[in-house]
Amino acid sequence: MTYDITAIGSATVDYFADTDSELIRIDTRTTSLELLAFPMGEKILINEFNISTGGGGTNTAVAFSRLGLKTAYLGKIGTDLNGDYIVDYLGQQGITFIGKREGQSGASIILNGLRDDRTILAFKGINNFMQPEDMPQIESPWVYLASMLEQSWQTVVAALSAGLVANKFKVAFNPSSYQAALGYDQLGVLTDKVSVLVMNREEACKYLGLDPQAHKDPAELTRALAKQPGQITLVTDGAKGAWAWDGSAGLWAKPHPDLKIAETTGAGDAFASTFTTCHIRGMSLRDCLHFAMTNAESVLQYRGAKEKLLTWDELQVAAQQYSRDITGYND
Repeated sequence: MTYDITAIGSATVDYFADTDSELIRIDTRTTSLELLAFPMGEKILINEFNISTGGGGTNTAVAFSRLGLKTAYLGKIGTDLNGDYIVDYLGQQGITFIGKREGQSGASIILNGLRDDRTILAFKGINNFMQPEDMPQIESPWVYLASMLEQSWQTVVAALSAGLVANKFKVAFNPSSYQAALGYDQLGVLTDKVSVLVMNREEACKYLGLDPQAHKDPAELTRALAKQPGQITLVTDGAKGAWAWDGSAGLWAKPHPDLKIAETTGAGDAFASTFTTCHIRGMSLRDCLHFAMTNAESVLQYRGAKEKLLTWDELQVAAQQYSRDITGYND
């Protein structure tokens, strides 16, 4: 069976716990820390408790499927109840799971405080242990790679590098902050070859070995990320918007000024996967940026990474309803 795209990345079950925990700030001579505080030895009441699937791999797979692409998900999922929940959900979304099941599934506990401050407890589980024998043949012209770590990262890079050399598919890549911290020396074997590279500003600085405090121009970072002709590089910077560079010209798209944010989980995945979908569909750089930000803004208004991912028809309507401020930049 062939697919339009194969999404590779982590799969988790996310547990969202809303509490009345206070935010405490600790200042020292060199730094400031903000902490969610829970009294020692007490039972903490949860105001609202929600469960959903998460992880960059499943988040983007669902986005691709809802946007009309025939999608396969490749990752490693446990044989436990959490794994059953993930696989069942993927099936409900029309996604084919082509990975292996073994061990204990990944999970995250998202603790939300009184003022929507949050701390995430992440358990990677079997996500980090993909072996070469777990990699099937890729049967799609596009691959989207989300965050992978440890053995899984080595396995996936080897497989994708071979496929790129053989010109079997194109790759869009959205590394995590952990991967970006590895720097160009370790990531360049893959990033030099991908067609679409997406990072936030802090990740781009880590990847390039730059100080985020000194290098605050995302437009400059998009140009620095580009290593081959025709490669599209994107840098997001929260409430300041998103920047895209296609090798000869760039665009800066500003966010909706009146957006009410409920939670940020999954917004980056929605942005990157929607941009990739629009690029695959042959849309202009401007429209790709606008549609990507529109879907990400939809996710930001709800709790959960997939709660309000739009279908292709819904996305077209939403994009037409708002005229986004997009300006150009170049060399």
